[in-house]
Parts: sequence; structure tokens; C-alpha cells
Amino acid sequence: MTNHPELAALRAFWWADRALRAARQELSSGRMSGLALPAVPCLPVGGRRGVEARLRLRRHTCLEQALVRQRFLATHGAPRDVVIGVRSGRSGFVAHAWLEGEEDPASTHFLELTRLPA
Repeated sequence: MTNHPELAALRAFWWADRALRAARQELSSGRMSGLALPAVPCLPVGGRRGVEARLRLRRHTCLEQALVRQRFLATHGAPRDVVIGVRSGRSGFVAHAWLEGEEDPASTHFLELTRLPA
């Protein structure tokens, strides 16, 4: 495990890049559970800065982002379910995904439909 915070964040950034591509590919095949995301490298939990930086760079679906965060946190001993919720309104049917226990202001407007366990 690296003790250098910037190096850990950089390695986590590149892992998140590969994981996002893998999540998109796996989800496009119709699968939502048992996805084959790359293994998280041996990094301190502080490497999450790199994961979050990668998620901010380009738009990804909330489900792709939640799956990548879920894998990183589970590897660091903090397993969390991905929660998928729905709502309907004037603009039609909308779905959203987030991690259980993570602060997500949008999640309060959704009715939980299913979970993807860690």
C-alpha cells in the first residue's frame, strides 16, 4: 500500500476510469448484479479523492457512479448497497441510483424500488 496521498489518489483515479468503462459495458449487456469491475488496487481509503475526481470529470449515469463507489468502499471494509429509486411527475418516469448511507439530496424524492447488495 502506498503512503503517498497524491500517488494513491492518482492510482484510484485510473482505477475509477477503468471501472466506469467496465460498468458501462456490463450494464449495456443488461446485467445489473455480479458485474465484472476491475479489482481495486491496494490503496488507503484516502484514495477515494481520486475516485471522486474521476467521477466529476465527465457525465456518467448515477448507476455507474454508484457501482464504482460501492466497489471502492466495499474493498475498504465499508460495504454499502446501491439503492435504485423511482418517481413519476409531470416530466414522466424518472429513476435514480445512490449508495445507502451516502448523502444524496436527490434521493429523498425517490421511492426505493430495489437494491444491489455490496
